[in-house]
Amino acid sequence: MAVDFALPHTFETNAAAAVDAVLTAEAGRIGSDIHKSTLHTSPWMDLIKQATFPEGMGYQLSTLVYDRALPLQAEGINLSESVAGVGASWRSMGTTHGSAVNGMSAGQLDQSGDVDNSKFGGSGEGSGDVNLIDFTRVQKSYSLERAIIESPRINVEELRYAAHRTEQLRAIMDLLKEATRNVWENRYRDEYGKQADNIVYCKTASSVIVGGKEGIGLTDLDVDDEATGAAGGAASGDGTEDNVLDVTGNVSNKILDDIYFRLVRAGAGANAYGRENGRPVFSLVCSSEASYQLMTESGFRDDVRYNNAKVSDLIAPLGVEKSFRGFYHLIDDLAPRFSGINSEKLVAVQPYTVSATGGSTTNKVIVNSDYETADYEAAFVLVDNVMESLIPAPVSNVSGLTFDPVNYKGDFKWTNIPDVSLNPDGTIGFFRGILASASKPIKTNFGYVILFKRTSTTPAA
Repeated sequence: MAVDFALPHTFETNAAAAVDAVLTAEAGRIGSDIHKSTLHTSPWMDLIKQATFPEGMGYQLSTLVYDRALPLQAEGINLSESVAGVGASWRSMGTTHGSAVNGMSAGQLDQSGDVDNSKFGGSGEGSGDVNLIDFTRVQKSYSLERAIIESPRINVEELRYAAHRTEQLRAIMDLLKEATRNVWENRYRDEYGKQADNIVYCKTASSVIVGGKEGIGLTDLDVDDEATGAAGGAASGDGTEDNVLDVTGNVSNKILDDIYFRLVRAGAGANAYGRENGRPVFSLVCSSEASYQLMTESGFRDDVRYNNAKVSDLIAPLGVEKSFRGFYHLIDDLAPRFSGINSEKLVAVQPYTVSATGGSTTNKVIVNSDYETADYEAAFVLVDNVMESLIPAPVSNVSGLTFDPVNYKGDFKWTNIPDVSLNPDGTIGFFRGILASASKPIKTNFGYVILFKRTSTTPAA
């Protein structure tokens, strides 16, 4: 009788490093205080809505979003109109239309000018004074994605020789938590930039707002020919061939004013983060430099001086003290930056880069100097129902089978896997964290990405 044995976990050679590759073993080389470098945090963690990914429905789902619905005026009410207007048509009850005083049997004129009584179960023509509400909707798909993070292998036998091992391990755990936070921040920033439907190209003359970008990330946009619209969306309207190199203007209050009134007319005011004097206040996520540019722009400085409105309870914990011209400035000093285009795509410049130290297997994360000098930057108008992040719930048993649950929020778990050759005693382990989420698109037409030239001294017009 043949017996099949499960193969042990196989460690790669460079993954089997002892603890002294992670912890300092010689007490004479370090003091009692263990210090660590930290990463910058941003508002993305606090304002993106989170919910649970539904179980038992696969990895790819769809959401159904209904568009705005308002009464349409009865077409042809003056016997000369052929196109319906928005709003209710009021008629005197003393006048009989069709065969009923309330006009219900008369029906609603369709776009051809004929009365369509089939919508009311009738037939024939009448005066058409019924106001109809049509319901339109769009179906949007989204899917689940994941990322896995692991620490180097650690030999617990070597911990006894490490100096201040408790403090060093605590510092390592803190760094793992910060890494998780940084990954989530980048995820939410990138996904919001992908789901936002509108992109603004800031120019010193005639800036352009283009729709139709939903579902495409900034570095995936075809930015060579803006005249056809981002990702094949609405045309820019200026009839010229543009690309990101034509973004010559810095971010400006005029651009934000245009976006503000577009949002109000689109109905986004109901989802604003605050209200002042009856007006909605939206959120602008931008770098410190961009916020300073807006607040010191010529002709707008008094807006800061005389604004003493109270900040909403949702925004106040983020350290925001006041609004500015209808926007709360939420600072994200890791805002996306770009050096230009390559093959009709934006070239992103990351705020951090890797410097190889101590051989090819050890890398150190350092500040990227190119990020400081990059010409182009993106800011985001954040509206809370543009998207929602869905995270799977941990599962510990199915049909009587029990197993260790996986936390998909990135909590690190100590993992110890025996191996015949490299880990026979089970003394070598590592920290492992799994992150998973799906970005559910909702009112993506409320989302705006503002692309501007941060090194320009001229505000966009």
